[in-house]
Amino acid sequence: MIFLPMAISFIAAATIWAFVYDYKAPGQPQIGLLNALWTGITHADPVPWLQTTFLHANSFLIMAVVIWLNAGYAMVLLSAAIKAVPEETIEAARIDGANERQAFFRVIMPQIRATIVAVFITVMITVMKIFDIVFAMTSGQFGTNVLGVEFYNQLFSFNNPGKAAAVVVILLIAVIPVVIYQIRSYRAQEALR
Repeated sequence: MIFLPMAISFIAAATIWAFVYDYKAPGQPQIGLLNALWTGITHADPVPWLQTTFLHANSFLIMAVVIWLNAGYAMVLLSAAIKAVPEETIEAARIDGANERQAFFRVIMPQIRATIVAVFITVMITVMKIFDIVFAMTSGQFGTNVLGVEFYNQLFSFNNPGKAAAVVVILLIAVIPVVIYQIRSYRAQEALR
């Protein structure tokens, strides 16, 4: 089973994964796990995983870290929601002739919809405001500049508080509709109970 963290800071995760993706020039010993495996198996030159902009592969590698960090949180909430579904409703569906797939999609899924929406929106908001992982792994270089890194650069690197404030307002405008949707979805789910 893959280790899924529940109480690890984003900076600690970024540091761990930066070592996994670490790149040294060809001919030097590879301390990064991915390049050590790559060079050991293929005998090819090491790959600069986080420095490459080819097909935005570095962005996908950072997304893998974010997914790894949020998977434990999502699994705990979804597991609790599934366990909270009354066994009687599942048994009633089976007595009525539903197979496992039909029982899951027609009985369990509607009852855990609010949890699914809450997990999805919480993770989406986390991703929208992400800063620490991207900054710790790439400093926003190589095409991985996100709103949080842009805010940091405008405020601290370029000493431009006006543009930094504009970036934060854009982030706020992006998050508000998501929060409103979550509140409406939660209220609709509560009205059905």
